[in-house]
Amino acid sequence: MNILGLSFYYHDSAAALVKDGVLVAAAEEERFSRVKHDSGFPALAIDFVLKTGGITLDDVDYVVFYEKPFVKFERMLLTAMATFPKSSAVFRESMQRWISDKLWIKSMMARRMKIPRSKLLFCDHHMSHAAASFYTSPFEEAAILTVDGAGEWTTSTMGIGRGRKVDIQKEIRFPHSLGLLYSAFTAYCGFEINEGEYKLMGMHPYGEPKYVDKIYEILRIGDDGSLYLDMKYFQYHYSTNDTLSPEFEKHFGRPRRDPKQDDKSLDPFFCDMAASIQRVTEEILLRMVTHLHEQSGGMKNLCLSGGVALNSVANYKILRNGPFENVYIHPAPGDDGGSVGAAFWAYNHVLDQPRGPALNHAYLGSEHSDADIEKFLRENDIEFEYFEDDQKFYDFVAEQLEAGMVCGWFRGRFEWGPRALGARSIIADPRRAEMKEKLNASIKFREAFRPFAPSVLEERADEFFEIPDAEKHYPARFMLYVAPVREEKRSVLPAITHEDGSGRLQTVFKDTNPAYHAIIEAFGKRTGVPVIMNTSFNLKGEPIVESPAHAFNTFSLSGMDLLLLNNYVIRPEAKKKIAETKFHLRHEGDSVTQMVS
Repeated sequence: MNILGLSFYYHDSAAALVKDGVLVAAAEEERFSRVKHDSGFPALAIDFVLKTGGITLDDVDYVVFYEKPFVKFERMLLTAMATFPKSSAVFRESMQRWISDKLWIKSMMARRMKIPRSKLLFCDHHMSHAAASFYTSPFEEAAILTVDGAGEWTTSTMGIGRGRKVDIQKEIRFPHSLGLLYSAFTAYCGFEINEGEYKLMGMHPYGEPKYVDKIYEILRIGDDGSLYLDMKYFQYHYSTNDTLSPEFEKHFGRPRRDPKQDDKSLDPFFCDMAASIQRVTEEILLRMVTHLHEQSGGMKNLCLSGGVALNSVANYKILRNGPFENVYIHPAPGDDGGSVGAAFWAYNHVLDQPRGPALNHAYLGSEHSDADIEKFLRENDIEFEYFEDDQKFYDFVAEQLEAGMVCGWFRGRFEWGPRALGARSIIADPRRAEMKEKLNASIKFREAFRPFAPSVLEERADEFFEIPDAEKHYPARFMLYVAPVREEKRSVLPAITHEDGSGRLQTVFKDTNPAYHAIIEAFGKRTGVPVIMNTSFNLKGEPIVESPAHAFNTFSLSGMDLLLLNNYVIRPEAKKKIAETKFHLRHEGDSVTQMVS
């Protein structure tokens, strides 16, 4: 049985294919379209997952959308009516968008995919989140917590998963939302909503949580973690472009309107505000999971999902300080992951089909063979070296890292979700303190305070990070925990140790990514440190690279020293050809070309 899951028309459009209970492919549309946070219909991602599964749309039994458009429309309509006339602008804009496009998703999908309407199913937004985490987890039963900005009406749910069924038992409804509260402070501190939450989380260790009490003055929290916001401080429920009301500014002070993109962005006041909202978020989440644990009758396992589950700092606090023994988080807990959840909801919950294997890796994207890579290099007259022997190649890479080289690493199927996990990564030596500044300034072109992640051999993770029994912690595979670097190792790993002594680690397993494991192992043998510095293979504002052309383009426009495409090595001398080289994206029929000059 073939189930195609889709998410689109908000942000991070994606497609996923479940075949007989196995997730065989999943990808965000932005990887192929090259439009950051592409929210359009995911035609390219659909083509990819079907091709990977060896099927066509005619072979698909059901296509499942990750939310219910009419219910979401109801929320927007009733919210606009309740806040009129302040909502007149957002009402006009949203009605134009929904009446012309979003409301008729079922008809549009049937027409574009040429499938009968009887094959189309629609899953509640938060059920999609819950299903993505539970059905890909290793747990036969688990408590489930979903937290995000908003779905249709829902902003958070508590539920129980047992076998093939998920039962949602409690919910919080719009406009009261922990995700939107965190986004409000993202905007207040001068960052872009739905993009800058990572920056706020990265900035919080530079401050002190001085304003926790002041934040609690604008909301109420129940014993079960239920959240009630005083809406006089917010405008997101009726404004097209302003999240914060004048009352918010009166209460906290003037928001930062235009932050500089350098160290001066570490304004002490906004760092303290970032630390404060991070603390409040953690406290609310811990109250939620504590209540959920009681409600579940003391279950041992917890599944987290929704966009707030990308808060890796809070996730580790839930593991360490919460009541559950085991935690699982899907590698794409945001709306992109809703495509996976929608497909599994239909397969397991609706059709009552047996559970498939747990998802123990995130390598579900496209792959490029040696033949693809060599064809690209030769057609564009790019000089390269090739290593026939894998181990000699891994040793070579380890030697270059030890010598201070920054390398673009491109190998295997790209990662599902927002994290680079050793398939499309930029890698460097974590022992060199200067690497953090070098990567931020001349390669990633982003704020200097932004931290970098360590990739560590799973079997040696606990030597360097406070993560005992690392092999059982699935979120660490997906870079969804920020754990303390062991105090005696912080001076050894200055480039990945954040201001508060932590690191957003990735545990690397030999059986799921043998090549990436091998270079870390080779680097460890040379240096005694089986850890490398890892960041996503992209430039600021761009999606992570998908093809050899994208990889070479990013390499050419940055300060990277080497490009590693499978066992092909491209040195900086090749960059001189960049002015005369045109790269065609690999998708047949795509009219987009990329000229670099």
